[in-house]
Amino acid sequence: MGLDVNLKDISKSSQDHEFFTPFPAGYKKGRTKYLVIFGTVISGLGKGIVSSSLGLLLQTHGIEVAPIKFDGYLNQDAGTLNPYRHGEVFVLDDGTECDMDLGTYERFLDRNLSHYNYLTGGKVFQKVLSKERKGGYLGRDVQFIPHVTGEIKHFLRELAVRENPDIVAVEVGGTVGDIENMYFIEAIRQLMYEEGKENICFVALTYILEPKFLGEQKSKAAQLGIRSLLSLGIQPDIIACRAQNPVTDKIKEKISLYSNVPLDKVISVHDLDSIYLVPELLKKEGVDNNIINLLALNSDHKKQRLMFNRWTKFVNKLKTPKKSVTIGITGKYTALRDSYASILKALEHAGAEHNCSIQIKWIETSNIETEQDAKKCLRSTQGIIVPGGFGKRGTEGKIRCIEYVRKNKIPFLGICYGMQMAVIEFARNMCGIQDANSTEIEPKCKAPVIDVLPEQKKIEGLGGTMRLGGKNILLKKGTQVHSLYEQDTIRERFRHRYEVNPEYIDLLENKGLVFSGKAPKVEIMQTLELPGHPYFIGTQYHPEYTSRPLKPNPLFIGLVKASLEYASK
Repeated sequence: MGLDVNLKDISKSSQDHEFFTPFPAGYKKGRTKYLVIFGTVISGLGKGIVSSSLGLLLQTHGIEVAPIKFDGYLNQDAGTLNPYRHGEVFVLDDGTECDMDLGTYERFLDRNLSHYNYLTGGKVFQKVLSKERKGGYLGRDVQFIPHVTGEIKHFLRELAVRENPDIVAVEVGGTVGDIENMYFIEAIRQLMYEEGKENICFVALTYILEPKFLGEQKSKAAQLGIRSLLSLGIQPDIIACRAQNPVTDKIKEKISLYSNVPLDKVISVHDLDSIYLVPELLKKEGVDNNIINLLALNSDHKKQRLMFNRWTKFVNKLKTPKKSVTIGITGKYTALRDSYASILKALEHAGAEHNCSIQIKWIETSNIETEQDAKKCLRSTQGIIVPGGFGKRGTEGKIRCIEYVRKNKIPFLGICYGMQMAVIEFARNMCGIQDANSTEIEPKCKAPVIDVLPEQKKIEGLGGTMRLGGKNILLKKGTQVHSLYEQDTIRERFRHRYEVNPEYIDLLENKGLVFSGKAPKVEIMQTLELPGHPYFIGTQYHPEYTSRPLKPNPLFIGLVKASLEYASK
């Protein structure tokens, strides 16, 4: 089945036919299958979590999965998006600033992704317009169909050639019916037409309403959402019903009847205590086996048992913690928890490592002005994290919190901006530099202990001035950070413009601050610590980006361990 035309004949735009389907060199139709996840009714249902969970389950069968996320907005990447509007900006090793769902993919699949795994409307149109200016469409009038849809299909197939997976798992961001993703869904419909239905599986994630004033579940919104998908030429193979409580058989029957999907392929994905419980739920529903059968894939049952047993051990630790600690997180985006999604997950990973549940205390620092204010806010915490951020608001409150935990030996982890605030606090209170500050906060400050990176000063455009992606870091032997990583050289991911001013390094070190991690060949400080303090560590990089459920980042393991020890005193 599928489009029965020579691939070479339709790879270029011409006046001879209406097709435009550019195939990358080496592409073999049918070699790679496609799994596409759509969302209906509302956004924010957890498509990324379901997609990642399916990818994990398929991996346990020995099936290679390459994930990709499509976001319809016209930004080229997520780098300039406000966390309040879009949640956390996740950074890949190659420096791509992307949607937080790619962080979920990396954590579940335990692999590094790249810009080939991320597509936005802005990237698509940039490619189309650039190609048009160069005459790449051979004089044709450039249209959504076939040119925009053709470039989308090429992007998906290029990933298939580059990674040679068994399945490319595509998450379509937003909701069916959004204008901004209509052309992408049309591209997926064409992909089915060209590849053959036997090579593509559609999963629709929908939402089952349960209004409190009714006291029962309602399926009409879900039916209408799925009908919208059907009207676009997409027949779901599997429907995952998101709901607060387990979806009733009555609701499943209604969904099945109105969507032409067999009842055994309409499943409940109700709220759970942790996203890491979702794979287990999907496995009980038999979704992985359904996908394998629909796409005629082979399963390695021995590998499946071994791999899933490792995941089950991790999940069991989450379910039955033996201890508990409270970690404070200071910041200005505390009203939206997704702003710190990777930090929360990294704490969850480290907590499982110590059979410990992590309670989060959110600390808004804008109103913290004195040491007594900080003491009051930190009273019930056994450790704190001062995370990354931008701008002036709340910085003095963060500095007050850092001063308090330094003096009272409460475990502390400062990430990016948090490390910079720690340097300012130490410079003011231990080095006697009362005017110490960052030029980000006070551009004309007298003592800029934190300043913009020299190599970044000449770059124009807000989206291009960051130091981004994975960088190597040399660790100093005999330091706490070195003992945690147990390596001389590590690789972590960065997202920042400002840095410890080299002019102040000697003074800071002479007063007792230790810079335990540095960039190779240049005087750029990447980690700091305070000898004599049980756990006082700052990092210019973001350790949360590389933490995985089965491989927690060492700095979070160390923080939770130190917090448990502090709690036991």
